Amino acid sequence: MRCPFCNHSDSRVIDSRIVREGLAIRRRRSCPSCTSRFTSYETIEDVRPSVIKKTKLRESFDRAKLRGGIERACQKRPVSRDDIEGFLDHVESTLIANGRREIPAKELGGMVMEFLRDRDEVAYVRFASVYLSFEAIGDFVETVRDLTDEGSDGTNSV
Repeated sequence: MRCPFCNHSDSRVIDSRIVREGLAIRRRRSCPSCTSRFTSYETIEDVRPSVIKKTKLRESFDRAKLRGGIERACQKRPVSRDDIEGFLDHVESTLIANGRREIPAKELGGMVMEFLRDRDEVAYVRFASVYLSFEAIGDFVETVRDLTDEGSDGTNSV
């Protein structure tokens, strides 16, 4: 590492310690050229994927924003916060593990729809109404009909 005092291109590590609950390493360094000492921190680069919106604009993945949408759909419904947090953990770890830099909002919304369909029909319809941009009562009726059709033929027991 380059010395911040004399700009020498190399330095020696004197001491290393784990800090910030294991999320970083603090290194004390010494410059062989000017003998100055300085501290550096080594952390993992946290690369958040971008969400590609319908308008083709990109924004950083925001766990809090996704949680807010799910919580609004689940308001006064029997879906636990632990289930929601577990789902959010799953989404984040899947995106990071796959090394994906971008995910279409449609795919992310589809993951939420699948999660809610398995948990609570009312929360599912609430989320669908916003996610699928319902414009008329017929959109609600069609979604509810799809849910009941799936449940009656045994393919989805909600």
